[in-house]
Amino acid sequence: MKDFNWSQFTRQIAIKAPLEALYQAWTTAAGIETWFLSKAVFKEEHQATLDPRTPYHSGCTYDWTWFLYAETEQGTIKAANGTDQVAFSFAGDCLVEVSLEQQDDYVLITLTQSGIPDTDEARQHIRLGCATGWSFYLVNLKSVYEGGLDLRNKDNRLKPMVNN
Repeated sequence: MKDFNWSQFTRQIAIKAPLEALYQAWTTAAGIETWFLSKAVFKEEHQATLDPRTPYHSGCTYDWTWFLYAETEQGTIKAANGTDQVAFSFAGDCLVEVSLEQQDDYVLITLTQSGIPDTDEARQHIRLGCATGWSFYLVNLKSVYEGGLDLRNKDNRLKPMVNN
């Protein structure tokens, strides 16, 4: 494990859906709530809340909650180019960068989370925990957009599960 990269990870998935729809799935509250979050609120720099169908942009902030978790993740949108790339703060000072690339009938989504602190707690909860979480949620994004099935567990009697 001495050569294991604890500071970042990358996950990729190919999804057979329109690139524009997948970009909206990442950049609007209405979109991101279909596959990732129970509630997403994006705010302008002056704290006005964006309409759930309005894409966020660089400088917006967010409040995110998940099904079955009481915690709220807060962060900042670092980049959103309007077509195929976004970046946001996550898990403290980490950076998540997402790119969407058309490849034949598929959109290749590449997600990289970097800036993971070099502590035992960060290795467990951020490096390993977030890598596992992002892997599930990317598969759920594919499921929702290719087949319409949301795989998230929303039943609080059943936790913890791999799908929450």
